[in-house]
Amino acid sequence: MTPPPQLSLVVPVYNEAGNILPLVDGAGAVLRDLGRPFEIIMVNDGSTDATGEEIAAAAARWPECRELRLERNSGQATAVLTGLRAARGRYLFMMDGDGQNDPRDFPALFALVEKGTLDLACGWRVDRHDSTLRRVMSRFANLVRGAVLRDGVHDSGCQLRVMRHEVRDAFFPMELMQSFIPALAVAAGFRVGELPVRHHARRHGEAKYGLGRLWWRPAAAMLKLKWQLLRRPPPGARGAAPR
Repeated sequence: MTPPPQLSLVVPVYNEAGNILPLVDGAGAVLRDLGRPFEIIMVNDGSTDATGEEIAAAAARWPECRELRLERNSGQATAVLTGLRAARGRYLFMMDGDGQNDPRDFPALFALVEKGTLDLACGWRVDRHDSTLRRVMSRFANLVRGAVLRDGVHDSGCQLRVMRHEVRDAFFPMELMQSFIPALAVAAGFRVGELPVRHHARRHGEAKYGLGRLWWRPAAAMLKLKWQLLRRPPPGARGAAPR
C-alpha cells in the first residue's frame, strides 16, 4: 500500500498551459529529494485552455500528482483554500502555478518549520522579475499592509510557503485570502517568518491581476480583515495556543 503523504504541495492554476509540466517536474524532484511521501494537488480553477490536459500528463509522470478541479473560475483565494483543506500531509507547501516561484527554495523553508523554529515560513522575493510598475505598487502595498496588519513579513504576495498542517485552521473564505495568510496566522498565535527566495520571469501565459487587483481591491480586503481581527478574541481565549 502507498503510505499516506507527509508533505502536501498545493498549486492553484487558471489557464496556465505551458507552465504545468515544468512546474510539476521541478517541484516533484525537490519533494522526492526530501525523502518523505508526498502529494501534489493541482487545483484547476475552471481553466478553459489546455491546463487540464497538461495536469493529466503530469500525473502520468508523477503518480503523486492529482487534479482537484473547480467547475467554474472561483478565484485564487477559493482555489488555495480548497486545496489546503483537501491536503493530507503533516506539512503543507504552497506555490503559484505561473512558474515564477522556484521549488528549489522549499528545503530551506521546510527546515524552519520541521525544526520547530516557525509554524509558517514564507518566501520573500527580494529580486522580483516583474514590471517596474508592478514592483513599485507591490512594495508600497506591502508597506501599508505591514503597518496595518503587523504580520511581520515584507512580501505577503509571495505564495511560496511551508506551514504545519494546523496553521490552515486559521484561514477562512475572504477576498484575496492568499495574500493575507501571514496576517491570519499571526492573529491566530502562530509563529511566522520569511526567507529570501528566487523569482523568475513568467515564460508562458499572462498575469491574472490588473491594476485594480493590485491596489484598490487589496486595500478594501485589508481594511475588512483588520475589522474582523479586531472583533476576534485573542488566541489564548479561543482554546489551546498553537505550539
